[in-house]
Amino acid sequence: MASDYYIRPMRSEDAVAVEELTDEGFYDLGVRTHRTGWPEPSRRSAERSARWTRRLHHLLANDAAGCFVAEDSTGIIGAATSAKRELTWVLATYVVRPGLQGRGVGRQLLDAARTYGRGCLRGMISSSEDPLAARRYRFAGFTLHPMMLLWGPVPRTVLPVVERVREGSAADVDLMDSVDRQVRGAAHGVDHLSMLSEHRLVVVDRTTGSGYAYLEADGGPYLLAATNRRTATDLLWETLAASSPDEQCVLANVTPVNEWAVDVGMAARMALHTSGYLALRGMKPPLPYLPSGHFL
Repeated sequence: MASDYYIRPMRSEDAVAVEELTDEGFYDLGVRTHRTGWPEPSRRSAERSARWTRRLHHLLANDAAGCFVAEDSTGIIGAATSAKRELTWVLATYVVRPGLQGRGVGRQLLDAARTYGRGCLRGMISSSEDPLAARRYRFAGFTLHPMMLLWGPVPRTVLPVVERVREGSAADVDLMDSVDRQVRGAAHGVDHLSMLSEHRLVVVDRTTGSGYAYLEADGGPYLLAATNRRTATDLLWETLAASSPDEQCVLANVTPVNEWAVDVGMAARMALHTSGYLALRGMKPPLPYLPSGHFL
């Protein structure tokens, strides 16, 4: 039977509709997977929506061939965006309008996005706890590595003195790309320019180790990479120190091999939970490394 929707390349003029769809879809997922005691799911603020849309335009400018939408007579009902960096393919966004799952939309979107990664040796996806999405990733040949999340206010009394961590800038992109290649097998390249425009950057460049971390606006890591655990630990403490002692700080996307991050979070008196999967193909979980949900 013929489908009542079709898959097509995403265009820049789709950005607003795709942002609204992802906001709706991720909010619905948050409601369905909400746990007692966790913060209540919420829709994006205007600021977060604008930030998300800027990231989408970044992908469309650099990886248009990896971005697709599903459309029917009502408009856009699904979207997938992906990127290639050197020999690594990453899935950045994957969503189907709530209530429309089971029509094959998600499978066809994922298949379309995966064609962009042909020839890549490695693949990375940050997966939610959605069972349907996890099933598709596994059937696509990805290994699912459970992730942990720590959250809670960070008391000032637990913060250690961290030395030789400095503010970063665009002048550090070559250093960061070198760290990326050592830790995750591929540089972030142009993605660093996008992250620099949105996040504070801190860097360590010592003879004993190098690394960097982008910070969330309210503290905690957005993405962290380092050549050894000691350097990673110093960077993580620096990101936690940027949080407010009266606000919840989040340390997310921690795979079991990154126990050093669990140790830091527990020393900071944060509560430990499980949350989603890091889906990988052709590679082991990066270490020491805390991926972002978008750029991985």
